[in-house]
Amino acid sequence: MIFWLPKAKTSWLNWKISCFLCFTLTVSFSQQNPTKIVNGRVDAAGEDVTGIAVQNISSEKAAITNFEGKFSIEVAVGDTLVFSAVQLRRKTLPVSKEIYQLSFVIVPMQPFVNELREVVVQPYNLTGNLGTDMQQLNVKPVTAESLGLPNAEAKIPTQSERQLQEAATGMYTLRNPLRVGLNPIINAISGRTKMLKKRVALEKKSAQTLAVQNAIIDSLFLAELKIPKDRINDFMYYCEVDQQFQSLVRLEDELKLWEFLMYKSKLYRENNGLD
Repeated sequence: MIFWLPKAKTSWLNWKISCFLCFTLTVSFSQQNPTKIVNGRVDAAGEDVTGIAVQNISSEKAAITNFEGKFSIEVAVGDTLVFSAVQLRRKTLPVSKEIYQLSFVIVPMQPFVNELREVVVQPYNLTGNLGTDMQQLNVKPVTAESLGLPNAEAKIPTQSERQLQEAATGMYTLRNPLRVGLNPIINAISGRTKMLKKRVALEKKSAQTLAVQNAIIDSLFLAELKIPKDRINDFMYYCEVDQQFQSLVRLEDELKLWEFLMYKSKLYRENNGLD
């Protein structure tokens, strides 16, 4: 005898069977690919290990390392972990059964070095040695004159020269336009202009003397002029107050200037008991 179930009951039975099969397959699949949290640390030999991205590209889960390079991420056997950072080479780690069974994983990473392509310097007859190549190249210093800037050749006045110019010509201001006419008169009467002129002249003398002193190496002072090293500045001032010294400096006659220094050095040694 054959019994037929009603159509509605047949559909309900099929739905229950389908649910049972799905549940069985899900449990079976989960038992075959269990997951767990893997703990580890990135070792990068002195490099910064903070904030390294740890990605499980199989499950699309991710984590980042702390300041010690430690991380925790969920994995299963067969997953692939990718470690990446700007300062480190990209690292790929397949999760094998051995790695899955470990309680703690240490992941070594290498510093990333951006290697440049080979640079060809032969078309310009360069060697690659900066010191050698700089001597071969005709390199002009970048100055106001080389750039063709306006007033490039104008001499920059010293502070005393600016003060003298202001004292002699005055300085116009919107608040007190009469100051232009009164300042030069007041400075002339008070003697300020005369004092500033003397200061400018003394500074020019000192600058010329210093230029001469810098042009002579210390060994010449010691061997030829026989002036002790601690007396060089005093000797140059001794020469500076002589009008003949200033005249020779303006003439730029090095031979006569050296003869003058030889003569003055003899007098200086005699006067200071250095012979």
